[in-house]
Amino acid sequence: MKKILIGSGAGYSGDRIEPAVELAEKGNINYLVFECLAERTIAIAQQAKLNDPTAGYDALLADRFNAVLKICHENKIKIITNMGAANPVAGAKKIKEIAKALGISGLKIAAVGGDDVFEAVKTGNYTLMETGEPLANIKDKLVSANAYLGAEPIVEALKNGADVVITGRVADPALFIAPAIYEFGWSMDDWNMLGKATLFGHLLECAGQITGGYFADPGYKDVAGLARLGFPIAEVQEDGSFVITKVPGSGGQVKLANCQEQMVYEIHDPKNYFTPDVVADFSDVTMTEVGENRVQVKGGAGKPKTDTLKASIGYKDSFIGEGQISYAGPGAAARGQLALDIVAERLKLSGVDYQEIKFDLIGVNALHGAKLSAGYEPYEVRARVAARTKNRREAVRIGNEVETLYTNGPAGGAGIVKSAREVVAMVSVLVPRSLINYSIQYEVL
Repeated sequence: MKKILIGSGAGYSGDRIEPAVELAEKGNINYLVFECLAERTIAIAQQAKLNDPTAGYDALLADRFNAVLKICHENKIKIITNMGAANPVAGAKKIKEIAKALGISGLKIAAVGGDDVFEAVKTGNYTLMETGEPLANIKDKLVSANAYLGAEPIVEALKNGADVVITGRVADPALFIAPAIYEFGWSMDDWNMLGKATLFGHLLECAGQITGGYFADPGYKDVAGLARLGFPIAEVQEDGSFVITKVPGSGGQVKLANCQEQMVYEIHDPKNYFTPDVVADFSDVTMTEVGENRVQVKGGAGKPKTDTLKASIGYKDSFIGEGQISYAGPGAAARGQLALDIVAERLKLSGVDYQEIKFDLIGVNALHGAKLSAGYEPYEVRARVAARTKNRREAVRIGNEVETLYTNGPAGGAGIVKSAREVVAMVSVLVPRSLINYSIQYEVL
């Protein structure tokens, strides 16, 4: 039975680059996939593109392709990535430039577009999935609107001989299932096969999470070699079954528990996992350890895809002003709390205008609150004040008041940092598939 190997080279935009190089050099893979696009990332990329038409793709695109492109070309490994973000065409041109500099010829790069639905969404009548409110309520604050595309345009690009496919917003599993659809000739309406494929796409999409990175918990779930964590490989069979593994000798581990945890990650209903390609059903999946760092996965099914696609909407929500200061030694928590009380009173006295504010003692109550943290007396704490404001000026004032604690607050304060930044928030709407007309542009060397 025919088999292909798909390696996951990144699980988010700022991920490590060395594991992808290791996959290309030693993984014997056919495809290397970089999943680098989060919801907020694309909104920020859209803003960058507005300021510069040649910008808007992933900030680490050049670093990643300089590291792996020549190796992949020599080893006949195709690359698929969503590092195009808001500007896949510009990203493809940059890859072409890198290929020329590396002395590579005979390369075909495909840029997939069509996910940008900003104009259609801005003028349409849509409801926010998170709140039920009309999108019109934030119409004047909109920055971006990108629908999640599926595997179809990537499959088409592969059929047309693309060696590299760079996309904008596509569903994470689609990046991984497209090679299998292309290689095995699966139909785009073979729902059960697409459901099986979505399973390995979902397991691979976060890279090092499944090989022990996010899994590790010292003393409970010990994982060796995390500093040189190996990223996962799926050995996919034509019948949709597969084995999750990694490069021999790399750090981390592939065990049953890793794969089980990753399967339920971000899955609200295992019987109904909605993607642009299929409604996947993971309820009958079986996993078996079949060797060292080898987990075989069988099962999975699917139902017909929906008539709508999720679109991520980015909008300018507010500003965040923040200040932090540390206290250590006997009475550190008491001095940290006094610092927070002083700032709270100062903000009232000076009339700082904020909509929401948070006072935390990091190391005491920042994550779980005062009730769960009661009775613990730390040797060192970090006092943090953060507030949401309508404008940057008010945000700056938050950090400034924390800074004055250097000489006007409790003894021993040090290590102050402050910041003020604009917040691009994300919401979602469902849009009809009829809005989408994907496009593919090619760059050839």
